[in-house]
Amino acid sequence: MKDIIAKAQEVFDIEIEGLKTLRDNINGQFEDLVNKCVETLDNGGKVVLTGIGKSGYIGKKISATLSSVGTPSVFMHPVEALHGDLGMMQHNDILIALSYSGETDELISVLNPAKRLGIPLVAITGDAASRLAQLSDLCVEMKVPREACPFNLAPTTTTTALLALGDALALVLLQVRGFTREDYGRLHPGGAIGRAVTMTVGDIMRREDRFAVVSPATLIKDTLFLMTSKRCGSAIVVDEKQQPLGIFTDGDLRRQLERDARVLERRVGEVMTSNPFRVGKNRLAVEVLKLIENKKINDIIVVDENDRVCGMVDIQDLPGFKLM
Repeated sequence: MKDIIAKAQEVFDIEIEGLKTLRDNINGQFEDLVNKCVETLDNGGKVVLTGIGKSGYIGKKISATLSSVGTPSVFMHPVEALHGDLGMMQHNDILIALSYSGETDELISVLNPAKRLGIPLVAITGDAASRLAQLSDLCVEMKVPREACPFNLAPTTTTTALLALGDALALVLLQVRGFTREDYGRLHPGGAIGRAVTMTVGDIMRREDRFAVVSPATLIKDTLFLMTSKRCGSAIVVDEKQQPLGIFTDGDLRRQLERDARVLERRVGEVMTSNPFRVGKNRLAVEVLKLIENKKINDIIVVDENDRVCGMVDIQDLPGFKLM
């Protein structure tokens, strides 16, 4: 077993070595690539990735990452491009061709047709003297010391390095172009990430017909009747300006009953929890989750810009919004 673990660790070590080499040798070629991509995007174009074999698989992932962080991108299979898919490119696009050797025939064959369309061509390769590099307008060289394969043949370190380089391109473009968390959420509307960065407290709160509001002078028994009719586990105690003074919960009732069986005839202002936690209705919903987790509370008061009560977040509602 030790030999198996040691061999696995050796693979990690070789690939880490490759990533460090790539990191230490990144230079102005990468900066030129970023600038060309920005120019393309500013002109309404997109980033087209192409490659075959393992490089093709990585190209698909890079393209998907670019698109997800605000850089429009598609992947074009070089063989399919020769049979019509070349039409997915427009004159204001940029084509990035991926091949570590830079000598892949199927990839080389699509370059001249692409160039005839007047599309800028960038090569990402391990050999700046390769045919791919020579045919390109810009070459980003990404040499790594060796593959993790014991025969130094199977693409391993090279594909890991290419993947990391693609991530670097996508995330540098994200920052250069001012892509925000809100932009990210708009591109991921169906997932938990999108909900976390786009849903506000106002989207998930209970509105006035579903939460109880009382004055400090309200009797606890009357407060309970209102809580029951609203089907909620707490009541918000407000002043004459509808600003929160406190909160009264089922748990508060149980604790008070242990001390005084006649508590139902007392006023809610005498037993409420004063200065309750509250959030603004325009805050992100994910902030409520953090508050619930940190403070161990089930109900949170929602207020408007003037600190007036406008809603309540009940922990029981959150699974329905797929926030928990």
